[in-house]
Amino acid sequence: MKTNKFLLGLFAAATLFVVGCAADDTADVTINQGGDGPSDPSGTEIGGTLNADLTLTTGTDYDLTSGLIVPEGITLTIEPGVVVRATTGSDVYVAIQQGGVINAEGTSSNPIVFTSNSSTPNPGDWGGLIVLGRAPINSVVGGDATSTSEIGGLPYGGSIVNDNSGIIRYVRVEYSGGAADAASENNGFSFYGVGNGTTIDYIQAFEGADDGVEFFGGTVNASHISVVGAQDDSVDWTEGFTGTLTDVYIEHRQSHDKGIEGDGFNTDIGNNSDPVFWSAPTINNITIDGLGSSNGNEAIRLRAGTRATFNNVLIQGFEEGYDLDDEETGTGVLANETSVSDITFDDVMLTLKNDTNGAFDENSFFSGVGNGTGADYNSWNSGWTRN
Repeated sequence: MKTNKFLLGLFAAATLFVVGCAADDTADVTINQGGDGPSDPSGTEIGGTLNADLTLTTGTDYDLTSGLIVPEGITLTIEPGVVVRATTGSDVYVAIQQGGVINAEGTSSNPIVFTSNSSTPNPGDWGGLIVLGRAPINSVVGGDATSTSEIGGLPYGGSIVNDNSGIIRYVRVEYSGGAADAASENNGFSFYGVGNGTTIDYIQAFEGADDGVEFFGGTVNASHISVVGAQDDSVDWTEGFTGTLTDVYIEHRQSHDKGIEGDGFNTDIGNNSDPVFWSAPTINNITIDGLGSSNGNEAIRLRAGTRATFNNVLIQGFEEGYDLDDEETGTGVLANETSVSDITFDDVMLTLKNDTNGAFDENSFFSGVGNGTGADYNSWNSGWTRN
């Protein structure tokens, strides 16, 4: 049975839907529709593997009680203003599999929010939002070969550069990052091999226990990214990510790691691509707001051979601005495949730490020092972000 807006409205008087489960270990999807919107504070209960399209409707809060899986051929639509409250647990997350689609379009005044259902929410209360696509990754040989996500064990990667997983716009993820085990933690947003046919615009990761936004390969572009209070890296990339990030605002709080950690490949897996390629994103208009140079840590670490192009950067309140590791990362700089133009440092003790053995310094690595203005966050954050 297709669960759409019409059916949800038709059965609004305390109807229980049970949607069958695919052959995995997640529970059946249950949609407990009771009352008539705001009069029913419990909203609906969702989780498990969908076998029909599902629409979450404006005016309703939903309780996410287990992993919600959207498989190939199925679309999850989320209307403006929907709030999804997740039960505490690392195995509670939303995952869009290869060939599945998420159409989550909020507005600046009516964003979509994924959050904890705890009365006293904390970072790590639940998992996060995971999207898996068929775009290239460098942890496999190539073609249609896939890797497997560390959360959920789901396949990702392939050869479809413009793969389309849907739309994520004006979406906030709060209190994510629950740890599945000592080595595997959820991020706020995890994009695995996502293609550039997907739209990602106006997203915020707020107070997560792990990374705010991480890209595992893929070609997807994302804009208007806000990460506030991530306890690990705020923005992370690896496995050959080659998209463009535009208008990025990062704000550190007391527990944090780096503003950006960029890896050319996953060092736990290796660069197995043939021909070999590296992560090589472009980052336009970025502000990284730290806690002051006396608090230590670096704003941006580039390693494992990553290439990257930065345009219009503002870094304030760090001991180190850029920390570059590994010889192959230095090779990218010397080949002009990594560059930084129009950058301003404010309260930064060391602008560049070069651990690559490459013959370059801050005078050749940076251009337009003092010209960076950053993300102009106040011009686009109103109404949908938390501070």
